[in-house]
Amino acid sequence: MTENPITDALVLITGAARGMGELYARRAVAARARAVALWDIDEDAATALAADLSRSGVDVRAYRVDVSQREDIVTGIERVRADFGAPDVVINNAGIVRGTPFWEHDPQRDIEATMRINTLAAMWLTREVLPDMIADTSRPKRILNIASAAGTLANPNMSVYAASKWAMIGWGESVRLELEAYGHQHIRVTTFCPSYVSTGMFEGARGPLLTPILNPRTATSAAWNGMLRGTPLVMRPWTVKLSMALRGLLPTNTWDFLARYVFKVYSSMDQFTGRH
Repeated sequence: MTENPITDALVLITGAARGMGELYARRAVAARARAVALWDIDEDAATALAADLSRSGVDVRAYRVDVSQREDIVTGIERVRADFGAPDVVINNAGIVRGTPFWEHDPQRDIEATMRINTLAAMWLTREVLPDMIADTSRPKRILNIASAAGTLANPNMSVYAASKWAMIGWGESVRLELEAYGHQHIRVTTFCPSYVSTGMFEGARGPLLTPILNPRTATSAAWNGMLRGTPLVMRPWTVKLSMALRGLLPTNTWDFLARYVFKVYSSMDQFTGRH
């Protein structure tokens, strides 16, 4: 079995045209993947990135896929299989956020779209690729789910986003355990839970106490290295784990006081503007 999961692998990345998705693509090319499939709704940006990365000699191709639509995912994976075969590595990176009180979320544009893109898309895509991954034991397979610290801790003004990431974490961990229980040890599932990352998606958000806004390269490196090792959960920075532990141990009223007045978690989204 090949030692490095990326070398000579077909890597598929959603939300690949910019931000952390682009950085994962560049890492896959640097690691000498056989081919890289870039999925994004912004076809022009994905095509430009594919042209740039293809100069390395790795076959990189862009696909316009709206991951909020299951039919698009099914069609997209058929196109990738026709071009390259079955993916060896899938990075579920696509995501959106709406930073506002829950009652200001539009039911379709905000609630449904967030759940479709952040959660259901990863489930739909992984369901499409897992049978091929299970059948091919000739090399290691990887699934990297980009979740969030918001999926480990409730926070005002990001209720639906938090729900979508809580769901991703629970689903990803359950799939990991199922694969282990059924003996599919060549497939490893890694879920990445970062705090705020400075990609523009969380523009205006402020890092809580002892929790700096992460540089995209730092965040991508942590997720990537965790995926290579097959680490189940990767959390950055260290205060994400600390907050989880305190929330689990302390009475709710005590944690709420600390989160609101000491750690400033509950006010971290007060100045959120997001990417326009």
